[in-house]
Amino acid sequence: MTHANLLGPEPTRLPERADAEAAMDSGTDPTEVAAEHPDYSEAWAALAEKSLAAGEVIAAYAYARTGYHRGLDQLRRAGWKGHGPVPWEHRPNQGFLRALAALGTAAGRIGEAEEYERCKQFLTESDPAAAEATGLS
Repeated sequence: MTHANLLGPEPTRLPERADAEAAMDSGTDPTEVAAEHPDYSEAWAALAEKSLAAGEVIAAYAYARTGYHRGLDQLRRAGWKGHGPVPWEHRPNQGFLRALAALGTAAGRIGEAEEYERCKQFLTESDPAAAEATGLS
């Protein structure tokens, strides 16, 4: 006999993407990975983080928003209903969570306070470990 999770929805885990992960792990430029795998949030997150580090906030915002939306699409296909845990320790989730953090950071830098707060809350509700790991807490 199984019991339902009485505390809320089960954690959502995105599917593995061995080919895209291998490309990122080998040091392939994230631009190339995004071109080859346009739905792979980790590549978009890496581009956003790189742009933030270079002070290119508008580019970072655009890259992060792309990674965020591609990740949302995948979360929904994986059964996510708009709320519930998205565990940081599951690598395929990290691209989405990193894109969300980068979106919040970029939004904060361009004065979009509501978007910054929304991203920060979403990240923390997804997994407090993600907020801590990305620095958006």
